[in-house]
Amino acid sequence: MNTVEAAKLALESIWANRLRSFLTLLGVILGIAAIVATAAVIQGLNRYVAEKLSNLGKGVFTVQRVGLITNREQFLEAIRRNKKLLPADGRAIAERCPLAETVAWETHAQVDLRRGTLEIRDTDIGGVTGGILEIEPYEVEQGRLLTHGDDDRAAAVAFLGADVVERLFPNTDPVGKTLRIAGHDLEVVGTAQKKGSFLGFSQDNYVKIPFRLHRQLFGSQRSVNISVKAVDDASMAEAMDEVSAVLRARHHLRPADPDDFTLVTAEGINDLWRKLTQTIFAVALFVVGISLVVGGIVIMNIMLVSVVERTREIGVRKAVGARQSDIVQQFLIEAVLLSCFGGAIGIAIAYGVSAAIAAYTPLPAAFPEWAPPVAFVVCTLIGVFFGIHPARAAARLDPIEALRSE
Repeated sequence: MNTVEAAKLALESIWANRLRSFLTLLGVILGIAAIVATAAVIQGLNRYVAEKLSNLGKGVFTVQRVGLITNREQFLEAIRRNKKLLPADGRAIAERCPLAETVAWETHAQVDLRRGTLEIRDTDIGGVTGGILEIEPYEVEQGRLLTHGDDDRAAAVAFLGADVVERLFPNTDPVGKTLRIAGHDLEVVGTAQKKGSFLGFSQDNYVKIPFRLHRQLFGSQRSVNISVKAVDDASMAEAMDEVSAVLRARHHLRPADPDDFTLVTAEGINDLWRKLTQTIFAVALFVVGISLVVGGIVIMNIMLVSVVERTREIGVRKAVGARQSDIVQQFLIEAVLLSCFGGAIGIAIAYGVSAAIAAYTPLPAAFPEWAPPVAFVVCTLIGVFFGIHPARAAARLDPIEALRSE
C-alpha cells in the first residue's frame, strides 16, 4: 500500500465519522488557536514597541534619573540613590562631549486643562529645550515646532498633541489661539500628527512648552531627562562612555560606586520588552501545551476505538496480503491527518481572532507568518506520537481472529 492510497483511506474514514472527528480535535483546535493568537498579539506588540515607543532615532540615547524599572522596589531604590539630573548636567555634556552632536533636555508635569466648558484630564505638560523636538520624532500637523528662541526668551507658546486639539479645539484651527495652563495664557504655535494609543493609553495627550517657561510655571526642582544625539551611529557607544564619564565626575562618584543615572537606548527598551513578552509566551505555551497533550490523548483513544470497530477490515486486509507495516502506515497517516485538520482549523480561528483583536481592541496584533508551518509540524508530531500505539495495536491483530469478529 502506497502513501497516497493510505491517505485516501484515512480521509474516507475521517469523513465517514465527521462529528466524532471534530469533537476529537477540540483540544488540538483550541490549543493551536490559543497559542497562535497569543503569538500574534505578542508579535504585534513587539513591532509596535520597535517602531513607535522605542524609536528614539538614529544615534540617540537618553539619560534618566530612574531609567527602565520593572517593579516598585527598584523604583524606590533608584529614587533614594540617584541624584536629580539638572540642566547644568545637560550643559556639561554639551560642552565636554565632542561626540555628542545635539544635547537637549525636558521635564514633565501633569495637569487638567480646560477651555471654556471643554476639559481634558491628566495632560502631560513637557518643558523642552529647542533641541528636543529636533531629536525626538514629532511630526507636525499644523503650524511649527518650538524653537531655541522660544526657550531662550521663555516665550508663552505651546505645541499640542492630537488629543488636546480634538478635546479643546473641536472643529477649529488651534494655531494662533490661546490655551490657559497654570494660570497663564499660551499661544498655540503648532500641533502634532496623531500617534494613537498603546494598550489603551493615549500617546497624544500632551502639550510641549519651552523649558524655561515650564520652570516658571511649575518650579525648578524637577529632575530632567537629557536626550543626546551622537555625531553618527558608529560613535554612539563612545558618546555614551563620554556622557557617563562627565556625569560621574559631576556627581563625585568614586570608581567603585555604581552610576546614579541610567543611559537608555532603543535597543535597551526593546531587549526589556522582549524579555517580558518571552516570559508571557513561555507561560502561555506551557498552559496551552496541556491542551495539546489532552488533545493528543483523545486522538489516541479514538484511534484505539477505531481499531476495535475496524477489526474485521484489518483482518481482510491482512488476509489478502497487507503487511504489518502497511497497517501501521494506514492508521498512522489517519492519526496525523486528523491532528493536522485540527491544526488547520485552529490556525483559521487564530487568524480571525488576531484580525478582530487588531480591529476592535487597543492591542496591535499581527498574525505571525511562521505560525502555519510550525503549527503543522507540531500537529504532525502529535499525530505520530499519539497515533503510533493504536497503529501498532492494529498491526499486531491476528488475521484469523480478526476475520472471526463481528
